Amino acid sequence: MKAYLMHPDQDFDLQQPLPAHASTLVQDLELNTLFNAMANGDEFLLDVARRAFFQALYEPEAICYRQDILRDCLRNPDIVREIYQIPIQAIETKRKRWLGIFSSYPSGILSGAVDLLQVYVVLLERLKQMADQYAAQFESEGFCRFFAMIQKELDDDYFASVQEHLRELKFREGVLLSARLGQGNEGADYVLRKPNVAQGWKERVFAKRSPVYSFRIHPRDDHGARAVADLRNRGINLVANALAQSADHIESFFNLLRVEMAFYMGCLNLSERLAQMGEPITFPQPLPLAERALHCDGLYDICLALTMKRKAVGNAVSADGKSLVMITGANQGGKSTFLRSIGLAQMMMQAGMFVPAEAFSANLAAGVFTHYKRKEDASMKSGKLDEELSRMSEIVDCISPHALMLFNESFAATNEREGSEIARQIVRALLERGVKVFFVTHLYDLAHSFYDQQRPDAIFLRAERQTGGGRTYKLFEGEPMQTSFGQDLYQKVFTSAKAP
Repeated sequence: MKAYLMHPDQDFDLQQPLPAHASTLVQDLELNTLFNAMANGDEFLLDVARRAFFQALYEPEAICYRQDILRDCLRNPDIVREIYQIPIQAIETKRKRWLGIFSSYPSGILSGAVDLLQVYVVLLERLKQMADQYAAQFESEGFCRFFAMIQKELDDDYFASVQEHLRELKFREGVLLSARLGQGNEGADYVLRKPNVAQGWKERVFAKRSPVYSFRIHPRDDHGARAVADLRNRGINLVANALAQSADHIESFFNLLRVEMAFYMGCLNLSERLAQMGEPITFPQPLPLAERALHCDGLYDICLALTMKRKAVGNAVSADGKSLVMITGANQGGKSTFLRSIGLAQMMMQAGMFVPAEAFSANLAAGVFTHYKRKEDASMKSGKLDEELSRMSEIVDCISPHALMLFNESFAATNEREGSEIARQIVRALLERGVKVFFVTHLYDLAHSFYDQQRPDAIFLRAERQTGGGRTYKLFEGEPMQTSFGQDLYQKVFTSAKAP
């Protein structure tokens, strides 16, 4: 049985390695804040959220498939949480109680497998009941197919057959074996036989004497008892292994169901946190890789909102057809926050999630990359510019066309002329390669040189500054300015304090 709740045609691979630049994305986009909100203290949910986030989807159809399932989850949170508890109970039950299946003896393997399957059958029956009761409340292709599979494969005949086999495999009337004499008159080719049909008391009393030869073992004959036990183990060995494999098969289904449902549990946890703060969410419209599209209303930095535990300022941007988005303006005006919101929304969309906005549409990206300025590190063996260029070289080695590149105050470790020229050449090369670039910068020479080109594929955003120096943390289209209004910060720090 397959769940197919993450992909329409394959299982979710929890063992797939993270990309080489995953730690950089976690640092620059503050992803741990998002992951922790999804996990809500559950380490397993934390791991699944992290893995799913970095296993991006690159087809709009695959994203919409997962979005539809998530919509069902948001409409039916209690039912989804109840489904999620079924595989958890199966795993916890085995961990706490059933150790016989790990025995090295066939009798122990058989006994443990029978007991474990009895628990699994009860949980499968519960899953079947939920499918019968709630299937009509779900609309997504994924859930409809999942419930239909449960109803088809776990019908009444299946459960009746399994229960009958499990009763027989307890061998309450003993084990019926056949064998032949092998070399040295030792037993060979042991085969477990179906037991005789149980007889009533009249049949047993008036039955003819058995034509077979038999013997009894004395209660104190330990060697004889071990010999009989050995014969029994030889006879049930194949059955024990087959039953253990059946238990493993059902267990693998529960494990996979737990993994795939865990992603949606994390999304439910996150949506509830945002709802408590009154923050909007929306399902984005994913567009093909080759297009250049971005339109958002009320896009906010979800990690900032989760950290502040209150609503964050949202932005509206229309950048359809644009490959370069240059962002300038006042210090502490919300430029870096907006850049982070773009990266987070892109990755959330390609994970099949909702995004933190009132509306959002964008082309898919063949990977998200960040190049942010770093604080001075006393352990560095070279200068900051060397370190920035080294990181850029690593990105160039693995970036591909249609990727999304986010720069934040990059190449400002040298003077404006040199920093602008370095950044200009890098941005040009990336654009020629088909990479979509967002660049937050205070380098006026860099920003205005692209503005003067009047490129049809470029848009220039500026952080808003009010007349008195206040910040609205909103961005609007505007020509880059030579000043970043550093005097506003000076006055805030040095003139707002009262004289002694």
